[in-house]
Amino acid sequence: MKASGVNALITGGAIAILGIYAVKIIARSVNWFDPEDKVILITGGSRGLGLVIARKLAAKKANIVICGRNAEIMGSVSKELLSKAGRFLYIQCDISDREQVNRMIDEIEEKMGTVDAVINNAGIMSVGPMETMMQEDYEAAMKVHFWGPFHIINRVLQGMKMKKSGRIVNVVSIGGVLSFPHLLPYNVSKFAFSGYSEGLTAEVSRYNIKVTTIYPGLMATGSPRNITIKGEYEREYAWFSRAASLPVFAINPEKAAERIITAMQGGEKTVTLTIPAKAGKAARGLFPALVITIFGVVNRLLPAYKGRGHEPLKARDIIPRTAVNKRSAKAERDYNQE
Repeated sequence: MKASGVNALITGGAIAILGIYAVKIIARSVNWFDPEDKVILITGGSRGLGLVIARKLAAKKANIVICGRNAEIMGSVSKELLSKAGRFLYIQCDISDREQVNRMIDEIEEKMGTVDAVINNAGIMSVGPMETMMQEDYEAAMKVHFWGPFHIINRVLQGMKMKKSGRIVNVVSIGGVLSFPHLLPYNVSKFAFSGYSEGLTAEVSRYNIKVTTIYPGLMATGSPRNITIKGEYEREYAWFSRAASLPVFAINPEKAAERIITAMQGGEKTVTLTIPAKAGKAARGLFPALVITIFGVVNRLLPAYKGRGHEPLKARDIIPRTAVNKRSAKAERDYNQE
């Protein structure tokens, strides 16, 4: 090929790439979602990642609605958000209960108007070997991670369809792609949530409703003290809490929240947070058998089942404060996990 032909090919390729980016930029500007004065429901918004997202959206003058099971932990959080948000509403609601979900949406629509965006962030986690996990553990995880968001989305979709606009952000987890040992109920429910979320994205696009599926990796929110543990309690807590606070692997929740909000505003379809999570997701797609084999090796390094530890216990009830490392302790204070 002559030099002129090569130059023409390179020039044409560069123009094509620039054209694709230009189309993306134009589409993003047309579909951009401004949170100001919008009614945004955040489940699990009283602590951890949900709280950080609520704080950042309040700074953008959104009308924030938070739901959670425990009204007592809201105290100072409510005062903080009331002073920043356009409007603020806290509703005590267990999203695993369909009737409570329906009452919550009724109250939001009565006091704030139709929901413009929902961020499904609420979650629970049981850590332990498969032998200790009963059917009830799987059912509880499914109720919170799948059926809760399912019922919430079905309700808010009614108003979004009428307006032909809306945002749905589903915070799944890398556990919805990679089934890590000693987290089976969590993984199963997150796999279900992932499939539902990505399928929903295609189905509601005709109504100009944007669904964003988020796959976070480990996050330093100080959450280990609130997990449920089975098996060798202290050892299970030890490996999980260390992994959740590793500087290289665990993302800062402030950065995660900013990325999630940007994805919601731009109507992005999927976002995977942290380099390890992206690498793991890519490896699972290319070499699924190898990833499963590696997890088999990892499982041998985790605490073995010794015929005990079937009773589910909260980490905060059995692990002394002195066992919490400094980074996790600070995160607990910053993100209302104490």
